[in-house]
Amino acid sequence: MTLASPLTGRPLRADTPHSLAAPGERWPVVDGIPYLRIGSEGLVRVALDHLDAGCPDDALVALLTDQDDWWTGPATDLSEVKTLVRERDRLSLREAMALLRLGPVADYFAYRWSDPTYLAGLALVEAHWTGPAHAFELACGIGHYLRELTARDVACLGADVVFAKCWLAKHWVAPAADYVVFDAAGAWPVAGRQFELVMCHDAFYFLPDQPRVADALRDLAAPGGVVAVSHVHNSAVAGGAKGPARTVDAWAALFPTATVYDERTLLTALMTQATPTPCGWTPDTGVEAWSLVEGGGRARPVAGGIAMPADAAALRPNPLLGEGRAAWPSDRYRDEYAAGCYWAMADHALPFVPPDDARLRRLVDLPERW
Repeated sequence: MTLASPLTGRPLRADTPHSLAAPGERWPVVDGIPYLRIGSEGLVRVALDHLDAGCPDDALVALLTDQDDWWTGPATDLSEVKTLVRERDRLSLREAMALLRLGPVADYFAYRWSDPTYLAGLALVEAHWTGPAHAFELACGIGHYLRELTARDVACLGADVVFAKCWLAKHWVAPAADYVVFDAAGAWPVAGRQFELVMCHDAFYFLPDQPRVADALRDLAAPGGVVAVSHVHNSAVAGGAKGPARTVDAWAALFPTATVYDERTLLTALMTQATPTPCGWTPDTGVEAWSLVEGGGRARPVAGGIAMPADAAALRPNPLLGEGRAAWPSDRYRDEYAAGCYWAMADHALPFVPPDDARLRRLVDLPERW
């Protein structure tokens, strides 16, 4: 993986098995994940000191305590992080996230496999699928989309500003992908590379300097490639947006040539194996969030591609279906997702003929150590 300095843009070369360097700078590589986050010089030095001293687990503990600048949850507990590192080969994903004290974010990650926002993102990618050989995801979280892509032999690079998320992805969710940690607010160490599919799902709306980020995503797209951005909030939605939002005109100014969908249309297309119909940047207080693509040509039916579990998947009952009805992990989760969770509805209440249980997500493809 060829990377550039997030400070100078100069090529980074491996100077040891656990570090990358350019003249005047050096960055740690922990568990195979380069840590290139600007503004974290102290943590970089601590990690490098541990690595140089032959103590990679101590470097791992240090980086697992890092969080993004807008984190409002509890701080990690050092003894719990050490337990996680020591017992990582036997712990489940949910146990690992508990030891990292991810709180509501852990619910979001643990049960994302059937939430409507995630499924709409899969439908967006499938509707504009071009058979990519290489894919990049900004703000990849713990690798849900990368898991689906690597299961189809797509070579993937995931990026996030939080090391712990990439580490969870690598060890529990999408081990076949590569990962790099960097801050989208700085220079991108992947600049100059090209991918047939470039993605940012359910995250673009909170990134800083969004015009610059949009251009950076476009710059990574190979000729004929697709840029897919899902779940950007509508500031005019009735009842108020559930996160940072823009007006329809502001989004249109950022993505003037995009093919734009009401997220609900994508979800329905997945459930009914239909071709989603774009809505364009039209003001509508009924739209909670839009999803969009640049490139990829006209949409096709969401019938049997990446939006469905891979052929080799071992499906299990959706863990949120308890005693035949939804067992929400929290009121917050229910309030955000319940209205779009078709799997939680009785068949007679569905607005379409019920599809099979895998498409409906009453059966899901969970990581082995979920």
